[in-house]
Amino acid sequence: MASSTSKQQKQYHVRSISLPARSDPSTIRVAAELNKLKAWETRACPLKADAILGGLSGLAELYECIHNLLQTPHAQQAQVSIRQENWVDEVLDGSVRLLDLCDNSRNILLQMREAVQALQIALRRRGGEASWESSINDYICCQKKAKKEIEKCLGELKRLEAKLGSSSLPDSDSDHHLSAAVDALREASRSSICVFRLLLSFISSSSRTRTSKWSLVTKLLHKEQEATKEDEKLENEVKSVGDSLYALCRLNSNYDAKVERVRETQKRLKAMEASVEGLEVGLERLLKSLIQTRVALLNNLCL
Repeated sequence: MASSTSKQQKQYHVRSISLPARSDPSTIRVAAELNKLKAWETRACPLKADAILGGLSGLAELYECIHNLLQTPHAQQAQVSIRQENWVDEVLDGSVRLLDLCDNSRNILLQMREAVQALQIALRRRGGEASWESSINDYICCQKKAKKEIEKCLGELKRLEAKLGSSSLPDSDSDHHLSAAVDALREASRSSICVFRLLLSFISSSSRTRTSKWSLVTKLLHKEQEATKEDEKLENEVKSVGDSLYALCRLNSNYDAKVERVRETQKRLKAMEASVEGLEVGLERLLKSLIQTRVALLNNLCL
């Protein structure tokens, strides 16, 4: 996971959008937000929830600035006259794909949070393993279902990435304001691809493949992909819960040890729930920003 993540990061280099000679404040703000987001992409080990939330917040800020840029008189007047150009379809198609990715990611997180909450309730009940096993199995099944959805999302990201830059930019000599706006939308899409890949990697994190004394849990865990040595060094809230659940399943009949392990698992589940809730809030804000930007673009093309 860690090695693949570093490869993803290397694909994105810090790049400033082209600014017209006399840039208006909206264009300058877009460039500043984009460069901050590009700098975020270069940071090491971004698979912690708070780091990914920073990326989501940066994207939301960027799209809010692009929304303001699209509402400037220069951008509105320019887009009315070129609504049939190829880049229009590219930008509109990209915005739809990003909206779908944002909504799908939010649904995955919601299902994960519900599974975590159910597991927390089960661990608070008295009755030991009999009351835990079903909820742990449900949690593992939720993770497996999430990974299938994540594969679909990753496919969408590849298609979005392949289409980026497929059409030529507007002539910057004839309308530098429009050229800067379209360039900003493209760069925002590239940054979105990076952030969503890291988010999906975070969600799909899991514990290492191990054995368990519970037969069904054993079968499910053995279907997980074996982690690399680098994975052992990489710890985030999702993987931490997986490791703790495995340790809980392996415990013998020592009552004190079980009580301590349950307490530790509850602590990690609480941390994961808080992280997932934070990411949901970040996705909600990003979704609103994406919708506003798309509406502004469509309004300009329909004037």
